[in-house]
Amino acid sequence: MANITTNITAAAPQNGVWTRFIAALERGINAQARVQSRRDQIEALEAKSDAELDRMGIRRDQIAYHVFKDLFYA
Repeated sequence: MANITTNITAAAPQNGVWTRFIAALERGINAQARVQSRRDQIEALEAKSDAELDRMGIRRDQIAYHVFKDLFYA
């Protein structure tokens, strides 16, 4: 009499691959949304006059720093 044991584990690695793929895709989409949002902020500030920027306390050459300041330590 023969006894056969079969362990099929092929589905588990595929689930991990798809999970990692979807997670990476979500991270990419979120990163793109953050970049686009910051780009929109820069464009909106660049469209303002020097007087408007002065009232906000921002110099024209500091617009990018103002938008990305949360990413810097200074």
